[in-house]
Amino acid sequence: MGAIVLGLICSGPVLGADTSGQLQTAPVARSELQETLVLDGVIEAVQQSTVSAQTSGTVQQLPFDVDDSVAAGDLIVQLDSSEQRARLNQAQAGRDEARATLDDAQQQFDRIESIHERGLVSRQEFDSARNNLAGAKARLERAEASLAEAQEQLGYTRIVAPYGGILTERHVELGESVSPGQPLLSGLSLEQLRVVVDLPQQYADLARRDRQAKVTLGDGRVLETGDMTFYPYANPETHTFRLRMRLNEPNGSLFPGMLVKVGVPVAAREVLWIPASSLVRRSELRAVFVLDEQGRPRLRQVRTGAQQGDRLEVLAGLSEGEQVVIYPDELVGSDRLNKEAGN
Repeated sequence: MGAIVLGLICSGPVLGADTSGQLQTAPVARSELQETLVLDGVIEAVQQSTVSAQTSGTVQQLPFDVDDSVAAGDLIVQLDSSEQRARLNQAQAGRDEARATLDDAQQQFDRIESIHERGLVSRQEFDSARNNLAGAKARLERAEASLAEAQEQLGYTRIVAPYGGILTERHVELGESVSPGQPLLSGLSLEQLRVVVDLPQQYADLARRDRQAKVTLGDGRVLETGDMTFYPYANPETHTFRLRMRLNEPNGSLFPGMLVKVGVPVAAREVLWIPASSLVRRSELRAVFVLDEQGRPRLRQVRTGAQQGDRLEVLAGLSEGEQVVIYPDELVGSDRLNKEAGN
């Protein structure tokens, strides 16, 4: 127990009492304190990518610029399509020619097959007609494949946004010639965000086992998080393990690159708690008014620890179950308290 610094017996009207004249008190309670490691986390976009060219051509249109918002399916780059359209027309003509050849081969085969059954043509002529029909079918399939490829190449000249989001970087300019694989535009989506944080090695196993963490903004607002993903390897330079959590409430106020606080529980212990409003602070003095056996308030010095909401941890000076006075500054005048606390 801490030493009694000052004993005060109050007489007459007591400030800090309710309307019935009774002191407002609260018991010293014992409960669990969860020790939390607070780290800096960073918000990042789940979907962020760079769109690259899949065909050759010259950039004709760039409807959006950096920092512009786009919807899924919006045209973001238009390439010159004259070469691809010419190839498409050629492929369509080749397909039409192969289809006509197939129709002719089918008619020839049908005639020879009918008279072959009556024994009026040789087996060789029948086999030749059948082989011509098979070759015509193969040429039509090849022509249709070429047409599909030409249509696909023409489609590649029109680049659309794969998802709604914001453009973050432009890699080409109007009139620039591009080739397959060349980056065009980069962007990210604000609809799906996550928090990444690096855990010190000594806490990684505990965090992976308990899978508990609290993400808060600078204003104290707690963010709702989803599934946690723990990277199965450590950073060789910092020896930390990365933890990733999906955010369930982007709501337009969160953006990639923002810093947040990530609290990870690392230990738990039983401690004594008192209301934070019961503590007396005078210079270096930290004390509370404790009711003695006769119900009289006496000032007792205490040593405090962590504060959690409206309650304060007591490290020394009190026992479980003792009654402390709430709002002690109203119990006696501050001048008298300062004078007697110094004795």
